Amino acid sequence: MNIGLLIFDDAEELDFVGPYEVFTMSNEVFALQGKPEPDNVFLISENGDKVKCRKGMVIESHASIEDAPALDVLLVPGGQGTRTEVKNRAVLEWIAAVDKSTTWTTSVCTGALLLTASGAAKGKRVTTHWGFIDQLRKRDEASEVLENTRYVRDGKVVTAAGVSAGIDMALWLVGQMHSPDHARATQRAMEYDPAPPYAAAV
Repeated sequence: MNIGLLIFDDAEELDFVGPYEVFTMSNEVFALQGKPEPDNVFLISENGDKVKCRKGMVIESHASIEDAPALDVLLVPGGQGTRTEVKNRAVLEWIAAVDKSTTWTTSVCTGALLLTASGAAKGKRVTTHWGFIDQLRKRDEASEVLENTRYVRDGKVVTAAGVSAGIDMALWLVGQMHSPDHARATQRAMEYDPAPPYAAAV
């Protein structure tokens, strides 16, 4: 399967780096079992250029939206950059076109804004970062914007609340694409067993 992660200036790093780790670790687990690596994982930017993410990380893409292969899975991260990209017709039209043939169309955090604005998640149940729930509801593009949930599936559209929830969603997707047992092996290989030292409630 071809898995494409869209990146853009001011994207939130872990929104796509976390899922990228999941998808590529899944391949490594297959390789360690002596099996072929089944998934191609790409970072895609509008023009194929490097992007500077929200916290200053500079990332080089593998492809542009023009030369990216057909995708089975699309992931759109969040970050402050979504406020700019939501006005970028080229990117929104690309998301809408790609969504027509994907098996899964997904987002993390405010990436849901681009999915609803492009039409890919219009009329769907979605979630996003807790700090953006009200703003997304006011746009009146989703049928429902859920809060206090890690990720939401509506048909082939899956949206995650933000950052670490994107890792959870990516592991769930690996389970859907391959098997729950393989997803568990991937989780173990990553040593992903969250135990935050502080409760989030304030």
